[in-house]
Amino acid sequence: MEAFLGGLAILVDPYVMLMVLLGTVLGIFVGALPGISGSTTIALMLPMTIAMGPVPAICFLGAIYCAANFGGSITAIMVNAPGDPSASATALEGFKMAEKGQAGLALGMSAISSAIGGIVSVVVLIFAAPLLARAAYSFGPPEYFALALFGLSMCAAVGGDSALKNLIAAALGLLIATVGMDLTTGVERYAFGVMELSDGIGFVPVLIGLFAVGEMLDQATRRLGKPAIIALDAARVPGWAEMRKCWRSIWLGSGIGTFIGALPALGATTAALIGYNETRRWSKHKHEFGHGSIEGVAGPEAANNAAVGGSMVPTLALGIPGSATTAIILAGLIVQGVRPGPHLFNEQPTLLYAVFASMLAANIFYLVMGLTMAKFFARISLIPPAFLWPSVFALSLIGAYGPNQSMGDVWVMMVAGFVGLLFRRAGFSPAPLIMGLVLGGMVEETLKQSLIIFGDDLTGFLARPIAMTLIVVTLAGLLWPVLARLVRMRRAAA
Repeated sequence: MEAFLGGLAILVDPYVMLMVLLGTVLGIFVGALPGISGSTTIALMLPMTIAMGPVPAICFLGAIYCAANFGGSITAIMVNAPGDPSASATALEGFKMAEKGQAGLALGMSAISSAIGGIVSVVVLIFAAPLLARAAYSFGPPEYFALALFGLSMCAAVGGDSALKNLIAAALGLLIATVGMDLTTGVERYAFGVMELSDGIGFVPVLIGLFAVGEMLDQATRRLGKPAIIALDAARVPGWAEMRKCWRSIWLGSGIGTFIGALPALGATTAALIGYNETRRWSKHKHEFGHGSIEGVAGPEAANNAAVGGSMVPTLALGIPGSATTAIILAGLIVQGVRPGPHLFNEQPTLLYAVFASMLAANIFYLVMGLTMAKFFARISLIPPAFLWPSVFALSLIGAYGPNQSMGDVWVMMVAGFVGLLFRRAGFSPAPLIMGLVLGGMVEETLKQSLIIFGDDLTGFLARPIAMTLIVVTLAGLLWPVLARLVRMRRAAA
């Protein structure tokens, strides 16, 4: 507690507080731009932090990380173009709410649930970092395989109401994930001699194409255009009734995000997708999902922002990045002469808790900004489509081309856009495809690594309690609907 109070004392420094505020504003701004993620921005800002000193530099980078996840929800809700990959699950329900004239409600709930998820994860980080670090350290390839398999088992229930369509979309996502060179064997698959495909199909251009370009093509092919939105409804923020309705979803998402964030390499996108599915599974208003459910905004937003604090656990406690963004923050720590690892809690506890306190402050800052500016952001929905969608398309082109400066990614985005249009017309949800794409590569690689560890003997999983627990939970989730139907049929026959 003494170290935490010392960290708060450092945060009170006007210069440090200014860095946190600037990082929050910058994070919201870049998070709202499709394709320009928080990790890209932190990488660009890293050289500028060298002269700042350890505490201001890490507080600045941490604030960008916290705020960028929330910023991604703004364009996900307003124009169905997730600014950050972790906001892809938010777009599933948030954009439907904006179409119904509830943009401000969705944005306000996004800000509140994001802040709660972020604060919960930082509080857990403060009090339980050593314990969570030991749990994360016990995860090897078998455990990651079981966890990714658990995520894939949810594909049938994620998104639309048709399990068959969801499975078809998930299979397409898994197929896309196999494109490129196999890292284990070095064999090139489904590249057809195209150099740009040898490294695989990028997640960002597919995401931008499915959501932003697909929605733009859908709007362009509808003669009647976008339905009118009532200005007053568009500017309404959540009240106590909405908070009571979403309370369970927020806490569920916060717990899922904190746990998944603490596991290296999974990240906020996986946390958001699993958070969305579990929110839908435990909701009392399942019929609202797919038509603009506010719970479907609260759950994944709490999860993806909770993953921010969770991902700092292995980064600080073990020196193992919990995500791509924390890998860059880890580089920033090393540049500042800070050596992450278990010793950090004993040697530099004040610095550590100053970082925690800055993350709490960043969550509070973007909560205030999100609520006060929700009405302003909601006015985006009132811009005539003739002006709005060309701007979205221009940002989409920049977002797809920017990360790798590759025209191949732009073509991938365009193809994904037409796939997104066909999905909308045929009643398919993009969520299972995203889950297949995100988790497919992990399932394949971790299974191969596990078999190498076990000497090609699948019974080796029996000696891994965590992996076996996750596999049993996965099987139970898959078999439960079948068993429940058999029980109902037997009761009906009796």
